[in-house]
Amino acid sequence: MSNPSSSASSSTSALYEPVQVGDWQLANRVVMAPLTRNRSPNAIPRDITATYYTQRATAGLLITEATAISQQGQGYSDVPGLYGTEQLDGWKKVTQSVHAAGGKIVCQLWHVGRVSHVDLQEDGAAPVAPSAIAAKTKTVLIKDGVPTFVETSMPRALDASEIPSIVKTFRAAARNAVETAGFDGVEIHGANGYLLDQFLKTGANQRKDDYGGSIENRARFLLEVTRGIVDDLGGGKVGIRLSPVTPANDIEDADPQPLFDYVVRQLAGLSLAYLHVIEGATGGPREVEGRPFDYAALKAAYREAGGKGAWMVNNGYDKASAEQAIADGADLVAFGRPYIANPDLVRRLKEGAPLNTPDKNTFYGGGEKGYIDYPTLD
Repeated sequence: MSNPSSSASSSTSALYEPVQVGDWQLANRVVMAPLTRNRSPNAIPRDITATYYTQRATAGLLITEATAISQQGQGYSDVPGLYGTEQLDGWKKVTQSVHAAGGKIVCQLWHVGRVSHVDLQEDGAAPVAPSAIAAKTKTVLIKDGVPTFVETSMPRALDASEIPSIVKTFRAAARNAVETAGFDGVEIHGANGYLLDQFLKTGANQRKDDYGGSIENRARFLLEVTRGIVDDLGGGKVGIRLSPVTPANDIEDADPQPLFDYVVRQLAGLSLAYLHVIEGATGGPREVEGRPFDYAALKAAYREAGGKGAWMVNNGYDKASAEQAIADGADLVAFGRPYIANPDLVRRLKEGAPLNTPDKNTFYGGGEKGYIDYPTLD
């Protein structure tokens, strides 16, 4: 990510103006994207987690790091959860602190599927997936405080009879997030090669039942989860994240354009707060070699089907490209890594100030260093 601008002048872009998104009045259109930081031992957010998010509360919307809906949904050491009392109590401290600072925060709901390791599963069980196909990727195990990348474990295919239970678990996690932990809403993680994305895409889903084969069948699980959560919370408290062509976690689809055009058309009637679309490879190139995709056509498909949710764009945006995206019709712009090192990112963007450089050595695991010690302009 480049420095936002060489100009020191403040910007008058609509990026920095208030906007109504779903049930929320946001202070601006800058969003903090989900960022896994591996600082929640026993899946419990700590006091420094509250500090971390509160430091960044000037974002129009904070989206938490991906948060597991169950033990089965865990795929990395020391990532938070939403399925235990202490976890929810930890998150409540976060939301109360962010709200006291005037911020809005939603929790990203996560089931990693096959991107896990037996050491993280209950009783050393195999991770679950649409099909018994290993993900050629790595996860993070933390032992004695040291994060280590290890190969993911071989998954087992979910039986169709197990899927309704996972849908119920997603719904319970969403209710826990809003009603108990105090979040303003939730984001469903349907991206980056995790469970819902695995069902969507042909590279991971080779099922022969009602959850495999046709586009309609492969999209069924994601849509059941989303409709269930909307039934419980109302669409105005719900967003969803999609990544049509990212290769993250060894995921791909043979023909993503019609797949995702179908998905967004189905989502259009649910009155969602927003659609969060990763353009290209997560944290990588915006144009993925061999995977062309028309994002304008995707947005048009959603709008033509009656979708009114905010359109959030994400991947490698800087000051100039974010302001241009808003001018071109995007509603929100999500920033990832710049938020690691720049708690006052909105101010820095607006004023054209230089950005702090994040320390990659402290991205995953650890304590305060590289987490809550980055300086603001003040």
